[in-house]
Amino acid sequence: MNLSALAKQAVENYIKGKKIIDPPGDLPNEFLTDRAGAFVTIEKIGDLRNPPHSRGEAELRGCIGTHLPTRKNIAEEIIYNAIAAATEDYRFGQIEKAELPYLHYSVYILGKPQPVKDLKELDPKKYGIIVKAAGKSGLLLPDLEGVDKVEQQIAIACRKAGILPAQEKLSIDKFTAKKYK
Repeated sequence: MNLSALAKQAVENYIKGKKIIDPPGDLPNEFLTDRAGAFVTIEKIGDLRNPPHSRGEAELRGCIGTHLPTRKNIAEEIIYNAIAAATEDYRFGQIEKAELPYLHYSVYILGKPQPVKDLKELDPKKYGIIVKAAGKSGLLLPDLEGVDKVEQQIAIACRKAGILPAQEKLSIDKFTAKKYK
């Protein structure tokens, strides 16, 4: 089983029957023993009027994760974050059963955040960022479509966190992420 299939299975079991699955034994051992932060992104591709095979635009339906591990292993991190992305993302309503056939899942396994001393260290295609100021924080994953400049990446992460960078002292951490589709 691959990681996006694990996210899909977790969401479908939860939406259909409020069941939280256990990590399957057929995952590579590293996902059952190692710990890392993980994000799950759920996009809707098509719907009843526009089936998935009709090349429509993908619509974000949920994205939630952890930049540091909170669970026993990566597989559990993915399971719980997938369910949260489907049910708790404040920007969207909970995913409904009728939507399940039209969803696509991406999983990001995050490297350990490192403090940024100079903005020249950043590259939005290679690194995600975490901005912090006055008890608020915002995270932006790397290599997002349309995010090509460091200043743009910082501005989006600040906006997500409600940080006013001109008025608050920022600290920035960078991280790598491996994407699984």
